[in-house]
Amino acid sequence: MSPARNIGIPGITPPEEECDDPNCPFHGRLSVRGLILEGVVVSTRMRNTVVIRHDYLHYDKKYKRYERRRKKIHAHLPPCIEVKEGDLVIIGECRPIAKTVSFVVLGKKK
Repeated sequence: MSPARNIGIPGITPPEEECDDPNCPFHGRLSVRGLILEGVVVSTRMRNTVVIRHDYLHYDKKYKRYERRRKKIHAHLPPCIEVKEGDLVIIGECRPIAKTVSFVVLGKKK
């Protein structure tokens, strides 16, 4: 096995466990570029995929105030990262892995 590589994002450290997933940003060849978001894990029922709820604020110009919005994002979960429902995670944008999966889980937020 090759050692875990540094993906170049400040604050993200490679996991202790190793895996042989080609779509792992630490042990495979998947590059992370674009958005870096954080959210709460809503579902872990799919194989190698989790559903993340991303909450954010949107400014309404007409009423000059912010409103809370949320969206669900599907993200690939490498086997070297252990998460469960309710965990706060950091995800990064990557190339499309499946029809609805264009993000990968980078780690748990403490």
